[in-house]
Amino acid sequence: MGGTNGGSALPTHDQSQDDFAELAAMMRRGTAPVDPSSVVDSELRHVRRRRGLIIAATVVVVALAAGGSYVGWALTAPLGAPVLTMREATEVAVPAAAVTAIPGDGASAISIVGADDYLGESASGIWATGGTDDPRSIASITKLITALVILEERPLAGADDPGPTITFDKADHDLYDDYYVLGATVAAMPTGSSLSQHDALATMLIPSASNYAEAVSTWAFGSQGAFLGATRQWLAANGLTGTTIVEPSGISARNTSTPTDLIAIGRLAAANPAIAKIAATGSLSLPGLGSMSNTNTLLGGRITGLKTGNLGQGTHNLLYTATLDVGVGQPLSVTGVVLGGHSGRTVGASVVALLDSIEAGFHEVPVSTSGEEVGTFSTAWGSTARVIVAVDASILTWSDSPVTTTLQTTTPSAYRSGEIVGTLTFTAGPTVVTADVAIDGDIDPPTAWWRLTHPAELGAR
Repeated sequence: MGGTNGGSALPTHDQSQDDFAELAAMMRRGTAPVDPSSVVDSELRHVRRRRGLIIAATVVVVALAAGGSYVGWALTAPLGAPVLTMREATEVAVPAAAVTAIPGDGASAISIVGADDYLGESASGIWATGGTDDPRSIASITKLITALVILEERPLAGADDPGPTITFDKADHDLYDDYYVLGATVAAMPTGSSLSQHDALATMLIPSASNYAEAVSTWAFGSQGAFLGATRQWLAANGLTGTTIVEPSGISARNTSTPTDLIAIGRLAAANPAIAKIAATGSLSLPGLGSMSNTNTLLGGRITGLKTGNLGQGTHNLLYTATLDVGVGQPLSVTGVVLGGHSGRTVGASVVALLDSIEAGFHEVPVSTSGEEVGTFSTAWGSTARVIVAVDASILTWSDSPVTTTLQTTTPSAYRSGEIVGTLTFTAGPTVVTADVAIDGDIDPPTAWWRLTHPAELGAR
C-alpha cells in the first residue's frame, strides 16, 4: 500500500502504467485533442478516490480478520475523566460597618457577655465607653448598693424567699417626713406596720422609696454608722475603689461612682436572684402601700433591670441590664450605665438607640444563590455539564467582618444531574456555613463511532 501526500493516497506503479497506456490508446484513436496534463490530473483524482475506498475497506477487513481486536478494544477502552473548570470565586461584598450609638450625654459604659468571638475579648469586660471614667453622683443607684450590702449581712434563700419580718417603729415612721421635706421619693411606713424583708427591699428599689433605704439598712446593721462601715468593707472587698457612699438612699450628691465600677455593681446585682427579680418587676402592690410603679420605665422586652437615679437636671442616671437575641446562639447579656444625662427621657432614648445599633450590627449576609454557576465539566467527545450551587446560603456577621470562601470538590461517581460534587465553605469571624455544589446536566458517554475514530484519545492498549 502506498504512502500519503496531502492526505490523499498515491496510485501504485503498475496501476499508473495501465492508466498511461489507456491514455495513449485514446490519443491514437483521435478521440479529441486534449491537454495531456489535464487528462492525467483527472484520472489521478479518480484513482485516488478509488484508492481511498479500497484502503478503508482493507482496514475493516483486516480488523475483522484479526478477530475484531481493534473494535473490541476501541469500544471498551477507558476514557479520560471529564475535566472540571472552575470559575474564579466571586468575592462576597463586605457588609457595612456597624455604627455604635454611644450615648452623647455625660458618661457611659457597656459590657456584653456572649459575643467575645464577634466583638473581641474585651466585650465581656468594658466593650465601649463614652465620656470619662471619673466619679459622678449616682443618686438612687445608691439603693442598689444598699440592697447588696444588706443581703450580704442578711441573705435571702432565693428570689421568692420573704425572709424575716421587719416591724417599723416611731423613728422609722419619722423618716417619711424627713425625706419628704428633702424632695425624695417616699412610701408610707406607719408606726407598728410590718413587711417581709423581701417586700421592704422591693419598696426601696421599685418605687425608689428613700425612707425604706434608711429604715431597712438600720434594721440590718443596728445603726447607720455600722451600715456605712459595712458598705466601705463591701466596696473594698469587691475592688470598687472608684465608689463612695455616705448615706443609703442617694439623696446626697456625695454618693459617687465611676462607669467602670457601676458595670461591676450591675453584674453583682444581676447575679443576686432576689435583687434581679425585684429589679425586673414593673409594678408592686402591697397592703397598706397600694400600687407602686418601677421608676425604670424601659422595663419589658430587652430591658431587664436595674435602677434609675436622678438629682435633677443634668444628673439623670440609669444602670441597666438587657438581653439581645442577635442570632449567635444564646441571647447576649448586656450591662450598661449612663451617668449625667440631661433628662430621664434623653437617657432612656440613648440606651434604646445604643441597643438598636448593636442589634443592627449583627446581620445576615447572602453568600450564595441556588443555581449560581461555579464551574463546568467538559469531555473530549463534546459532552458538558454545569456545576452549580445547590442551595441559597447566608452567614451571620458582626459589622464589616470579611467573608472568606473556599471550595472542596470530589470526583463524581456517575456524572448525572443533581449529583453532589463539592462544598462551598464561607467563614466570617467565628461563623461558618456551607453550601453543596452539584452537577446540572448529564455527562453522556461517547458514541461507538467516536470511539472507533478517536483511538489516540482512548486509554492505552
